[in-house]
Amino acid sequence: AFQKPSHNTFEKFGNDTFLLHLDNGRGFGRHSHDEMSILAPLQQCCSIKKSTFLRLQLLATEPYRLSDVMREALASDRLSPVLSEPHLEALDRRLKRVLDMVRVCMAKGGQKEVLVDDMGKLKQAIWQRQETRSKKA
Repeated sequence: AFQKPSHNTFEKFGNDTFLLHLDNGRGFGRHSHDEMSILAPLQQCCSIKKSTFLRLQLLATEPYRLSDVMREALASDRLSPVLSEPHLEALDRRLKRVLDMVRVCMAKGGQKEVLVDDMGKLKQAIWQRQETRSKKA
């Protein structure tokens, strides 16, 4: 059966929302098993955008903990609860594993080698968006 993908955004970060999850059936897997092979590209390349790393770090802290934000985002779904509590807990555990892998990479190659600085482009895009809004007002 074909399942139409859907997406949700988090609004806790203001108007700059971002896509986080797609509905692809069993994409969250078993809550009791973390498939470590999916980290192979990160482990091999040891490279991640700085903005992505900072957002992942944010999702590992209160009040933006990934499980809490996902629980809130999915609460209004007509099929709620979409994810069980063990699955939500697994999201936090898996996020920690991703962050740990980035830290291992930084310990080997240094932060400047691992974190690709895309923040200049991000700041420029935010500035341009604010300028466009000001002109419309």
